[in-house]
Amino acid sequence: MRDEVRAFVTEQLADMNYDVDDLDDDTTLGPSGVDLESLALADLAVRVEDRYGLKFADDESEQLALMTVGEFTTMIADRVAGAKSDAA
Repeated sequence: MRDEVRAFVTEQLADMNYDVDDLDDDTTLGPSGVDLESLALADLAVRVEDRYGLKFADDESEQLALMTVGEFTTMIADRVAGAKSDAA
């Protein structure tokens, strides 16, 4: 699941015109890495919510900018797995 989420996130960043050539799990989403601004972070969050049926809390947006790509994809994969086990 994590690899699928990472591929989706990378695809969405490319679609949003961000350079993903040197993207790895240690690249931060915020200023010192991908350099997503608040609107771009919100756009990415909405795309992830739509794709995986998740909901981010309003106060999580600031935390997302501090996360690495690896942390972000792991968090999403864990939430998806948790949602599936809750539904079972």
